[in-house]
Amino acid sequence: MPTNKAITKRDNDFAKWYTDVVKAAHLADYSSVKGCIVIEPNGYAIWEKMQSILDKEFKRLGHVNCQMPLLIPESLLEKESDLVNGFAPEVAWVTEGGEKKLEERLCIRPTSETLFCDYYKTHITSHRDLPKLYNQWCNVLRWEKETRPFLRSREFLWQEGHTIHATKEEAEKETTQMMDVYHWFHNEILAIPSIKGKKTEKEKFAGAEYTLTNEALMYNGVALQSGTSHYFGQKFSKAYNVKFTNKENKEEYPYQTSWGTTTRMIGGLIMVHSDDYGLVLPPRIAPKQVVIIPIGKSEKVIDLAKSYQEKLQSEGIVTYIDNTEKSPGFKFAEAEVNGIPIRIEVGERDLEENKITFVRRDTREKINVSLNNLDIKSYTKSLLETIQKDMYNKALKRREELTFEAHNLKDIERILNTKPGFIKGMWCGDEKCEEKIKEIKGCKSRCILEEEPIDSVCVCCGKKAKHFVIWGIQY
Repeated sequence: MPTNKAITKRDNDFAKWYTDVVKAAHLADYSSVKGCIVIEPNGYAIWEKMQSILDKEFKRLGHVNCQMPLLIPESLLEKESDLVNGFAPEVAWVTEGGEKKLEERLCIRPTSETLFCDYYKTHITSHRDLPKLYNQWCNVLRWEKETRPFLRSREFLWQEGHTIHATKEEAEKETTQMMDVYHWFHNEILAIPSIKGKKTEKEKFAGAEYTLTNEALMYNGVALQSGTSHYFGQKFSKAYNVKFTNKENKEEYPYQTSWGTTTRMIGGLIMVHSDDYGLVLPPRIAPKQVVIIPIGKSEKVIDLAKSYQEKLQSEGIVTYIDNTEKSPGFKFAEAEVNGIPIRIEVGERDLEENKITFVRRDTREKINVSLNNLDIKSYTKSLLETIQKDMYNKALKRREELTFEAHNLKDIERILNTKPGFIKGMWCGDEKCEEKIKEIKGCKSRCILEEEPIDSVCVCCGKKAKHFVIWGIQY
């Protein structure tokens, strides 16, 4: 039976609480394939909603979907050395086909830059062929040592955008634009306040000239990278000999980008919003936004429930009636653990008192609403928007409470040992200082900020600072 008794208290054991919510809400389960999960219908419905919203935005910006092969020949992968070195520890190889040993090993894609470059080479000859704005929704495999449902698994679902342009300016504009999409999606749709900035040289994507990142902070003060956008310049096109004839009829190498986000966002939703009673979903990403629970079997109650369902669905609000044989208490608990934003309870006694009950999932508040002049569509729509806004503000308040300033290494150590979170601190730009800071509980640079500096010297070495950086421990 879905009940909060099955869920460890969040403040007692965050890791166990997270796993309990994933399982209690039937988002995912472990499989016999080590490091891989089964995404259950409830979890996949969230991913489908994410896909539909992002896909619509990608297409609005001119991108089209395609599909590349799952397997990459080793010789193709090796043409870009930085990419090979960056992914080598995580690559899985196919060495046999049927009963025959392959002449060349095939890599199961950890990412698809090499495949797109191979395609571009035979499909681009002139500036008239550019730009190409591609995206694919697919699975990838990375041999992670430690796994956790949605956050890190060996096989995961994602989208990876790959674009190629005639000019540096156009490619850099694309890189920034797609980071803005991820930032919008997290803040406006997922109600997760996030910070965007540039990765340091050490933390950028293997093979990129630079990487832009979207960083979010979980309830427990641990950071989650939530979407990245990479500018490759001509690095990949030179490695794979992709050329085009420009408007001056001169041959040159085009400029590339890639950008992606994954099912990890589902983990972010759980860790930012959910509570000791189960999943809590912002209305804009909830696959089911309203559940109507009739109490009793009177014709009047059933008719009213059906009438409300029709009216709400006509307004585009995803609504269902729980008319199963389960008890009302079970239905309430099930709706709660599954994170349905609004529960409407309709009973005979309520109708006698000329009211119905709305229950907010985010606050668990019960609201008795008079049936006199009730416009069910406008009331429900308004309440959904209020919930969305309140959930964002609550998450933002939590992030602000867990954002600290550090002026030296002792400050960083004290913060991480007391209550981890985002740590704002200056940096000289030396990778040795990054490594020194990482010795403190694995604390890494999250992103470089374009903000007014809080100090003039490096938080690590005390030398003149070059960058304002957010630091933190990560998933």
